[in-house]
Amino acid sequence: MADTGRVYLVGAGPGDPELLTLKALRLIEAADVVVYDRLVSPQILALVPESVSRIDVGKRPGSHPVPQDSINEILLKLARSGQKVVRLKGGDPMIFGRGGEEAAMLAAHGISVETVPGITAAQGCAATLNLPLTHRNLSQSLIYLTGHTVENQIPDIDWKNLANKNNTLVIYMGAAKITQITDNLMANGLSSQTPALAICNGTLDRQAQVLGTVATLAADAREAEFDGPVLFILGRSVGLISEMNKMDLSHENSSSVVASN
Repeated sequence: MADTGRVYLVGAGPGDPELLTLKALRLIEAADVVVYDRLVSPQILALVPESVSRIDVGKRPGSHPVPQDSINEILLKLARSGQKVVRLKGGDPMIFGRGGEEAAMLAAHGISVETVPGITAAQGCAATLNLPLTHRNLSQSLIYLTGHTVENQIPDIDWKNLANKNNTLVIYMGAAKITQITDNLMANGLSSQTPALAICNGTLDRQAQVLGTVATLAADAREAEFDGPVLFILGRSVGLISEMNKMDLSHENSSSVVASN
């Protein structure tokens, strides 16, 4: 174990480098090698010193050039060679980032692992619009969902519970399945007029978003022709964006909200 390296599962946040934690930055600068995902922004990768090796293991929809098993082997090999490894993931490594799978694999092989949390996309994207994800009068619970399973199907979950009007729902990786997801929610009692938001490239200078309802969300996202990762936020508190947008939004990277007809 004396010659064995250490792996840090580091959250890079939603993209804006100013949202990176101090600990994450310190570890990136001190790493021997950074193994990074597609959702790590170019601005954050620019903070990796030239002396630090980089390995791109990013996955894209329908394209996994480096399968998860291969990523596991890369991490294991690097750690066993005695290197300090930063496994850099967009958002938070333990929220839909497979950080749990990688941590368990490494621990099973006797590799020391430390998790460094990051601001997840839901928090970062909502903050750019001053959107409260919870609100004592509108939304008393916050639920993060993945838009697909390992088999690329929509999750087999309790739709009736999700359709509660007091929930704020945040859907990650849901662009391909958003029609089925919203149809299921409405079929289980969620009002079709519930405010809903789609955000692309959240927290970056090219951020774009469209505001509509659960009934229009899928069509809104298609018509917007987004050119990057999309996050969906549904719930009554989303309706506060219109009011907030009347004020001068403080986040310099926020683009204006486009309302659906």
